[in-house]
This record gives sequence, structure tokens and C-alpha cells, in this order.
Amino acid sequence: MLTVRATSDAPADTSADTVAVGIFEGEAVDDRFDAGEAKAKFKHLALAHSEGKRWLLVGLGDRERFDAERARVAAAVVHARSMELGARVLFWEGPEPAGFVEGAILAAYRYEAFKSERDEDDPHALKSLLVRSEQDVEPARVMAEAANAARDLQNAPANELTPTRLAARAREIADELGLGCEILGREQIRYAGMGAFACVAQGSYEEPQLITLRYSPDHASGPKLGLVGKAVTFDSGGISIKPGRGMSEMKADMSGGAAVLEATAAIARLKLPVSVIAVIGATENMPSGRSVKPGDIVRARSGTTIEIINTDAEGRLVLCDCLTHAREQGADRLIDVATLTGGIVVALGSVYAGLFATDDEWSETVSAAGERAGELYWRLPLHDDYAESIKSRWADITNANEDRKASSIVGAEFLRRFTGDTPWAHLDIAGVGWDRGSAYADKGGSGFATRTLIEVARSMAS
Repeated sequence: MLTVRATSDAPADTSADTVAVGIFEGEAVDDRFDAGEAKAKFKHLALAHSEGKRWLLVGLGDRERFDAERARVAAAVVHARSMELGARVLFWEGPEPAGFVEGAILAAYRYEAFKSERDEDDPHALKSLLVRSEQDVEPARVMAEAANAARDLQNAPANELTPTRLAARAREIADELGLGCEILGREQIRYAGMGAFACVAQGSYEEPQLITLRYSPDHASGPKLGLVGKAVTFDSGGISIKPGRGMSEMKADMSGGAAVLEATAAIARLKLPVSVIAVIGATENMPSGRSVKPGDIVRARSGTTIEIINTDAEGRLVLCDCLTHAREQGADRLIDVATLTGGIVVALGSVYAGLFATDDEWSETVSAAGERAGELYWRLPLHDDYAESIKSRWADITNANEDRKASSIVGAEFLRRFTGDTPWAHLDIAGVGWDRGSAYADKGGSGFATRTLIEVARSMAS
């Protein structure tokens, strides 16, 4: 793990073997270096030597455009070159130190739990980052490490990260940080009247888990934040089985739950003065002789009856009971996070996640938090005409519209039925949670939304 420390020392007075310096357009390059190799073009790198150290001169582009997200990208570029050079201690002498810390930690992430030939002490691995800063960079470290912890959960194979193992991780966090923790299994979920969640779980022999974490600091004030995560640890599609191609990536259908779990841990580590209720619905969605079938009707915890049209529209069935549970636990503001629809990938690709909300002010709070985190959201509409498409002939609503029109919006409209008057935001991260393609989170799990949720809590605490 990359260790981080802020310092007021000059680079020459530290143990750093490599120093990174930013160069802005139209600004002079320090006369210690060869200005002919250094360029201000964003992400351009030049190598120099001075004062017994390596110096990486990284282009930062226009100073007016430089922000925390550009600092994260610059950090990823610098980290990659530092690894090639065999640097062990890197010093960042530049602006946006918190953004640089986040980018470096995120870029340093590797998932090698199942590699047989791991080198536990890679001589080329960067071990320490020093940043010249008088500001506290600890929150940046905590947030980036939380995102990486979520990535560990995303990248774990489904035979390793079962719902029971995810619940064990929740208990571990609760024990470490003194959080309230409640875990309900299959029979308890059924007894609680969560027929929508239970029907998804019934096809698998793995025990489903309804995970509830409570962070209630004595100094908390303001509304209670409800975080709800979809954690389908493997999604085969059930009876409406998915195509085989790419199905191995369905181990990451628990990405929303991972973000909620690790964000809650980070909020507690930062000792933020905000109460949080985190609810995670963990299950597999598998085909078997006892699986829910198209045409079946189930009753959700709220009393709403649901006709199952497509068993691969299972995430909303899990989430609807989790949203009801979060409201019953006293949540005053709701955010759910889910890899909910393929339609959001078609609409927004891997740049923006989809955002749906019932309250304009709450939507802006979440969107602004995402922008600070470098996680972008595009708000899509909710409208009664879309809700019409999930009316059922045989039950109150259906879980999908068979013509697939506006599928992401329809999925959000389904969830809206279970949020009541509580301000609610739904984050559909199907396009950005995996193989995001960013400079600091390229392949595999990205941990997307983890830092957004922490930023929301920070804004509520300020």
C-alpha cells in the first residue's frame, strides 16, 4: 500500500528519490532544468536530474483549467513513469495536493489476490508519497483507499465473494469502527415480508444477506443519510438467462453494495458528524428448479405487488425492499447505487453515470459531490408517462417493460414507487463501475460512487 504524508520540507531535505513538478502553460520553467525537454502540454513528461534526485516535469496545461480531477490524472501519469524508473519515494511539488494524493493511490491499485507468483516486495513498486502541503490530505487518503477497498470487493471472484463473505466484511468494519450491524438471512428476509428481495434469492443455494450498518456519532446533526446498495454477487439473469459472452463480469453486479459498504466505513473513519444508515441487499441471481419465473407475482415489503416479467431485472427487486427498510430505519435522505441497466451504458457510455432524483436540491447536492470526486453524473428525467409502462394487468406493477423503451428511466420509475416523500437519488453506475477506462482506474472494478457518497456526507457535515 502506498503511504502518504504531507510535509512543509523542501524536496532536497526529504528521503524522496524522485520529485514531480508541474508546469503550466505560459509560465517559466525552473532554471535548474532543461526547458527544451519540458512542455506544459497536459500529461507531457520530461525527466531531469538535479540535487542528487530525479525530477519529473509534468505538463499541467492551462492553469485556469487545472482542478482536482486533472491533478488525479497527472498523478496517474507520474505514478506510471515513477514505476518505470524504480522510484521508491515520490515527492509532489505542485497544486491540488489532495487530488494528487487520490490519483496516486487509485493509480497504484492492483488486484493480485489469486496470482501465484506475486512479489510481496516488488523492487519497482512506489512505496511512499510526500506532498508539499499545509492542508490536511488525510481525507483524500481515506477516500482513495475506500475506493480501492471497494475495487477489491468488485474484482473478487463470485465463488470467493459470496453474500455471506460480503456480510463478514460488513461485520469486520463494524467491529473495527464501532458501528451498529445487523444481518438477516433467507428466512428472516422472508419473515420480514421482503418478497421482492426473497424471490431473487430463491434460485441460489447461497444464503442471501440483508446487511444494515448504522453510524450514529454523538456529535451528529442534520438529516440521517440513507445509503442503499445493490449487491448481486453473481447475476446469471436467472430463468431469463444472460448470453454467455461477458457473463464472467457479472461478478461485479455487487458494485453498488461495495461502494455503499466502503463509503460508510470511510465516513466513520473520518468521524464525520452525520448519521448514516447503510442497507445492502446481497444475493446471487441463479437459475434452478426453485427460481422465480416470468409471470410470477410477489409482494414487496411495502405491500406493493409485482409481476415478474424478466428475472434479469432483478436489481430493482432487491433494491425496492432495501429502500423500504432504509426508510423504516429513519433515513431522511436516500441515495441508492446500482449497476442497474444496460440501457445506461448505451445512453452514457463510461464517462457519466445516470442520476435520477425526486428533489432538485438533493440532486444538486449529489451531483456536486460527484464533480468534486471526479465522478460525473447526468440527470435523466422521471415522468408519470414512463411510470405508465410498468403498470401490470395482474398486479400493481411489473418489474420491466417488455418493449425495453427508456429502460433506465423505467427502472428508476420502479424504484421511485418505494421512496415515498423522502428526497431520493438513484445512481445507475452500470457504465462506469467496471472497465471505466480512466487514467487512474482503467480495467476491472473502478470503485465508482464510493468517493461521491463520502463527499455527500462531508457536505452534509459542513
